[in-house]
Amino acid sequence: MTDQNTPERRMLEALVCPMTQAQLTWDAERHELVSKAARLAFPVRDGIPIMLVSEARALD
Repeated sequence: MTDQNTPERRMLEALVCPMTQAQLTWDAERHELVSKAARLAFPVRDGIPIMLVSEARALD
């Protein structure tokens, strides 16, 4: 993970969904952390995950 928009692997492993506490997966194409359990995608801006439900994108 060399892109400055990509969070470090250790940080990704520590983060969980703020709604469900479920594990997140990294979507490199969209620069988002995805919670399949909550059906939300959290943006990553300048390498910083924005873990606010109000900032999340609903998944179809």
